[in-house]
Amino acid sequence: VKQPFPRGLFSGREPVSSHQNTRKDALPPDFDIDMGAPETEKAAVAIQSQFRKFQKKKQTVKS
Repeated sequence: VKQPFPRGLFSGREPVSSHQNTRKDALPPDFDIDMGAPETEKAAVAIQSQFRKFQKKKQTVKS
């Protein structure tokens, strides 16, 4: 069974301090998700869809 995220990615580790990782595009050393994989693209579309729904709902609540 393939895990959706590398081990430790969302394990509650302490955030990287600002002096260690100053590049905006720098990734943690254990980041090995294939960004071109079809599963990754499907997941990204699903996440974006849910985010858009959330934003729309948030706007209607403010109105």
